[in-house]
Amino acid sequence: MTHSSNKYIVLIMTAALLSACSVTSKYERPTTLKTEQLYRDQNASDTTTIADMPWQSVFKDEKLNALIQKGLDQNLNLKNAIENIVQARASLRQSKLAYYPTLQLDANATHTKQSEAGLNFPAGININTLTTTYKLGLSTSWEADIWGKLSSSKRAALATYLATDAAKQAVQTQLISDIANNYFLLLAYDKQLKITEETLEARIKNVETIKDLKEGAIVTGAAVVQSEANQHAAEVLIPDLKQSIRETENAINVLLGQGSGPIERGELGSQIIPENIAIGMPSQLLENRPDVRQAEFNFRVAFESTNLAKTYFYPSLTLTASGGFSNLQLKDFFDNSIFYSIIGGLTQPIFNQGKNKLRLTTAQSQQLQAYNNFQQSLLTAGQEVSNSLYAYEMAVAKEDSRAKQIAALEKAVDYTEQLLEYSSATNYTDVLTSQQNLLAAQLSGVNDNLQKLQAVVNLYRALGGGWK
Repeated sequence: MTHSSNKYIVLIMTAALLSACSVTSKYERPTTLKTEQLYRDQNASDTTTIADMPWQSVFKDEKLNALIQKGLDQNLNLKNAIENIVQARASLRQSKLAYYPTLQLDANATHTKQSEAGLNFPAGININTLTTTYKLGLSTSWEADIWGKLSSSKRAALATYLATDAAKQAVQTQLISDIANNYFLLLAYDKQLKITEETLEARIKNVETIKDLKEGAIVTGAAVVQSEANQHAAEVLIPDLKQSIRETENAINVLLGQGSGPIERGELGSQIIPENIAIGMPSQLLENRPDVRQAEFNFRVAFESTNLAKTYFYPSLTLTASGGFSNLQLKDFFDNSIFYSIIGGLTQPIFNQGKNKLRLTTAQSQQLQAYNNFQQSLLTAGQEVSNSLYAYEMAVAKEDSRAKQIAALEKAVDYTEQLLEYSSATNYTDVLTSQQNLLAAQLSGVNDNLQKLQAVVNLYRALGGGWK
């Protein structure tokens, strides 16, 4: 072994020892996040949460589940999110390969004609100024990861990959929520349309009844006109409801990644929701909410970018080597034509126009922004859980009162219609008011049911359900 070779071995061993003196920091999840303050008026201590339930168990409607599965298979936004994962995985693999040396093959033939005057040789010397050089060689280069530059890049790439995976999961949970919410909205429109059409049939009969009462001099012509106006008031609701149904069907089709068409569906009254609406502990949002995990991974990317910026202040060690065959004669190409070189270079930045300092300042600022975004995602998650849970509780609270209201208004309509026909103690205005109030209460009752169903959907998504 030559003395020169010993020098390179010493250089490599020195680089390995210096690598232990990394200037980068180890990532730790921020401890300043007060997750216990995320849920309002909730002293959650039980870890049971509906977020752990698969969506097939949360939704009992087979037609809805079929739509959700089709959406997961065909939705274009979800497909793009998956492609983002493919790209991030490629970047991660590239960062891992950065630890290995590069290797290049170089084969060329160079034909050169030099100027005799330019060579400036003495007169009388015969020099061949036309040459052809043939060369075949390999070259390699390797940078020692002394200060953790490559390690930081790899960890940043890994965090980016995990962030894209979490982003895909966030798209999936949002997709499930959007399909379910639009499905329940469609069922609500169906129910309201059915109620309105039944009300219209009753009001058409009521017009005939009022006309008969007018002929019997029990009511005046004003009552007939009012009854006809009441009929048209119900009629005018139907086109709007049909339009809403068509638009909601189209919205669902877009979520399914398919062209417009009818949506096969069930009925609003047959929907079943989980009996136990458990929300778990606020700290579970850190693991269950894909968008929260994505925000944390983005923070880790920024953290490693700051680590990377620090390494630029320190020297870098690069080893390069090349070797092969070079000859002026192709027929004697391998005869005495071996060449090689080994270079070890240590580069220490001294003046770089302030780029290293500005790079670090920028990275630290971006890291602070990423941390703020992480905190914001947690606050938003807590808000959404609180809003959805309260919306569910209020919808349940209205159920009993709404049922009693509708029952009372049904009786009021019957009583006023009977009094109008058999007694002079009332007039058609009383009948009109009771009919209008009944229809409004019935439509509101449908909205109450819709609020409860959508609150469960939104709570399931807010807790991070749907991706596991």
